[in-house]
Amino acid sequence: MMDKLAPVVIFVYNRLFHLQQTIEALKKNEYAEKSNVFIFSDYAKDRTVEKEVKEVRNYIKSIKGFNSVTIIEREKNYGLAANIIDGVTNLIKKYKKVIVLEDDLVTSPYFLRYMNDALEFYKNENRVMHISGYMYPIYNEGLPDTFFIKPTSCWGWATWERAWRYYKKDVDFYLRVFNRQMIKDFNLNNTYGYYSQIIDNKKGKINTWAIFWYASVYLRNGLSLHPKESFVKNIGHDGKGVHCSKTNVFDVKLTQKYPVEFTKNIEENIEARKRLEQYFKSIKPSFYKRFFNKVNKVYKLLRL
Repeated sequence: MMDKLAPVVIFVYNRLFHLQQTIEALKKNEYAEKSNVFIFSDYAKDRTVEKEVKEVRNYIKSIKGFNSVTIIEREKNYGLAANIIDGVTNLIKKYKKVIVLEDDLVTSPYFLRYMNDALEFYKNENRVMHISGYMYPIYNEGLPDTFFIKPTSCWGWATWERAWRYYKKDVDFYLRVFNRQMIKDFNLNNTYGYYSQIIDNKKGKINTWAIFWYASVYLRNGLSLHPKESFVKNIGHDGKGVHCSKTNVFDVKLTQKYPVEFTKNIEENIEARKRLEQYFKSIKPSFYKRFFNKVNKVYKLLRL
């Protein structure tokens, strides 16, 4: 019999319209009425968003449809990264596992079931460190229902205390330990600029959390479970979110199918990885070339 359901944590700020869609979809989930939900509401960064933050806070007080709803209102502005790191860390200490959403993610009716089933199925597999609900719109014919790849995804995910304890946000540490070969692998043969996000954090261009989770998992030789068909859709790429530009290249159709078969092969699925590399190449044909040149320059500055 499955252990107690994992708590669901939702991080919100000032986007009421997006959040309403997130909540309405989650309420339609199997297991919704049995799930305990924790909502972390960040404080307004400045006066320009005070009204919107207040509207969100008024709305979350009215949310029903779950076993319980606990609201944590920040009394100062944490920013997205600190809000998530602190919220996940505190909840996972108490509950040993957690399911994480942000305020711009719409879920399949089977999202919570998939997440809880996966958390139970792999709870004793130490190399499995991350469960992803989202999968990029890759060509997925012939792939199994679920598979492992190295990159994590922050659009609807879950993990355990045994894995999250290795989370480390230390820019200089990663700049020291990654060599050229690791960078190439980390970036899926330089088809996507994961490592450039670490560099941009160092430069102060961005202040993010998710890239350090992927790096933490990567350095532990960890794996991330992904579904063939996505249980999550990101509706935040309309130019209004934090760190999200306007684009539709990540759009997916939500799966309406369950159950799925959980893979017992605790190894990276090479074919799935190749499909993801092909997808990244297709959305930015020359990106990997520009990125490779950028990484080489930074690498020389740091190493020579």
